[in-house]
Amino acid sequence: MSLQLDPMEFARIAQALRAAPTPTQTAEEIVDYVRRQFNASHAGLTLIRARRRLETIAPTDPLVEEADRLQYELDEGPCRDSSWRRETLISTDLATDRRWPRWAIKVCALGVASVLAAELTDVDDRRIGSINIYWTRPRQFTADDVAFVNIFARHAALALSRSLNEAELHVALDSRKLIGQAQGILMERYGLDESRAFEVLRRYSQDHNLKLRTVAEHLIATRQLPTTSGITNSAQGHGPSRSAVRSATQP
Repeated sequence: MSLQLDPMEFARIAQALRAAPTPTQTAEEIVDYVRRQFNASHAGLTLIRARRRLETIAPTDPLVEEADRLQYELDEGPCRDSSWRRETLISTDLATDRRWPRWAIKVCALGVASVLAAELTDVDDRRIGSINIYWTRPRQFTADDVAFVNIFARHAALALSRSLNEAELHVALDSRKLIGQAQGILMERYGLDESRAFEVLRRYSQDHNLKLRTVAEHLIATRQLPTTSGITNSAQGHGPSRSAVRSATQP
């Protein structure tokens, strides 16, 4: 049975997705909705992360994680291809599908028979990933099914992109606040100006291979900077020497 392209339904789900408070909840809403609408066995999302890494989020079952992991490992599969090539891909019977031979054999052994992968692109036409839908029995797809998932994927991508951007903004603002507090501690303790206090944090971050936010959090919590052995225990000493701080500001 084909899904109906009801504009009011799409408007309702778009509003619900925008109302989800976190990226995780947005992803879960997307996956739950599409699984129910297609009466699918399992579903999940593939996201494109930094350095071209693919990651599965909001899987409805460990089977989804394993099926996706095999795609990333073997570098073949509908969800992987959909994410990179910006296509909507379907397979009614993976046992006879020759497009992804290595992956199909392994995923059929897991009990997967059919799959649909729909691309996710945001408002700037930037690739985000794909919606991955799995069935344990062969399923026939109609033109309306494909049209439905493409329209839904567009709404889902916009909602997810917005949620991810807002989350990144909150993290960035929080990090800026923490770094400012850490700078204040160094300025008060060692008589540094703002730029030199930031340079101390930056140098410690580089020398100890730690994120700047991690260095700032540690300094705020313990009033100490990392030692040469890494993050220190708050009970050890009273922080770095003045000479160590001065050396961190040297070119």
